[in-house]
Amino acid sequence: MTHDSLDPATITPEMAAQIRRWRCDEDYSWRAVAQAACELWGSEQGSNQIFGRDLCVAAAKLLGENPCQEPWN
Repeated sequence: MTHDSLDPATITPEMAAQIRRWRCDEDYSWRAVAQAACELWGSEQGSNQIFGRDLCVAAAKLLGENPCQEPWN
């Protein structure tokens, strides 16, 4: 990751699955993923687009998927 908004080690498999649902199944933007994550798990990041992207990248990698390919991007 190029930004320090997220420690990937803090993402659990359950969180990764929820992030994947938001991004891939419900077509959330990175900003919407960040906002939903903050509302559900608490964070001061809010709807920060970079934070949302970082969440998606961490979740995809944890799930063994490529965050730059479908269905993530």
